[in-house]
Amino acid sequence: VQLVESGGGLVQPGGSLRLSCAASGFTFSNYWMYWVRQGPGKGLEWVSGISINGGTTSYGDSVKGRFTISRDNARNTLYLQMKALKPEDTDVYFCSPGRRPYSNVGGYSDLRGQGTQVTVSS
Repeated sequence: VQLVESGGGLVQPGGSLRLSCAASGFTFSNYWMYWVRQGPGKGLEWVSGISINGGTTSYGDSVKGRFTISRDNARNTLYLQMKALKPEDTDVYFCSPGRRPYSNVGGYSDLRGQGTQVTVSS
């Protein structure tokens, strides 16, 4: 399994970024996918999840209304469009598949890529 996150960077408060996660080594289209984030000295925080066909999405309260998760199963790629970014969104963002195919039971797995750093600062 390989997960490669990209698209992070430095952005001013109120700005936007689009993260991507290129997945390989497993049948991407069979798994719910998730974005999680982690800052220095903090635990993992669940950000968003998306169903196998993209028809169902969910978001953490801190990002609801600002972030949009999507996926392209033909390209084995997961996305996170982030708008109205706040300094508290500063974290390393990771993508992760669900724990088992065709199911969202248990949420995200322990599989993650190297992450992409998002820094929101003026």
